[in-house]
Amino acid sequence: MRFWRPHRRRRDPLVCREFVELVSDYLDATLPRHERARFEAHIAECDGCAGYLEDMRRLIGSLHDLPDPPSDPTTRAVLLRAFRDLRGQP
Repeated sequence: MRFWRPHRRRRDPLVCREFVELVSDYLDATLPRHERARFEAHIAECDGCAGYLEDMRRLIGSLHDLPDPPSDPTTRAVLLRAFRDLRGQP
């Protein structure tokens, strides 16, 4: 378990706020190289953000384990009709 260190947060609150905004891009591997370096440097120094990142990884992993929700026949029919209309098909 990682604990938040308040003195670090006061020292650089903007970076922690930025960190939270960049987590999705980091996990999707779409963060530009220079931002990725800043992100990883921050993880090395901030236990709170490192813990947040691990929580997000666990959350995403647990969502992958859930079964797909059952499809709704009405929604499926509406979407198929809309796609056919877009393609100009009867």
